[in-house]
Amino acid sequence: MNQVPTEYYQVLEQLQMVDFVLVDLTLYLDTHPDDLEAIKQFNHYTKERKQLKKAFESQFGPLLQYGNSYSAYPWNWADCPWPWQL
Repeated sequence: MNQVPTEYYQVLEQLQMVDFVLVDLTLYLDTHPDDLEAIKQFNHYTKERKQLKKAFESQFGPLLQYGNSYSAYPWNWADCPWPWQL
C-alpha cells in the first residue's frame, strides 16, 4: 500500500469529529425536536461536513460509493487506501 500524506489523516479525523457531533445532535434532537439552537448547530455541522468531505475527496478520492461521491477520471474508487483500511 502506498504511503499516505499527513493531511489525509488530519482531514479524515476532522470528518470523524464532525460525524460524532452530528450523531450526538441527531440523538438529542430525536427527543428534543423543538430545540432551535440544537437545530442550528446540526445545520452548521452538516454544512461543515459537506465542505470537509468535498475537500477530502478532491484531494484523496471518494469516501463513499453508490452515488454518494463523485469519481474523477479515470475511475478512482479502487484507489487505496480506503478510510476503513487505515
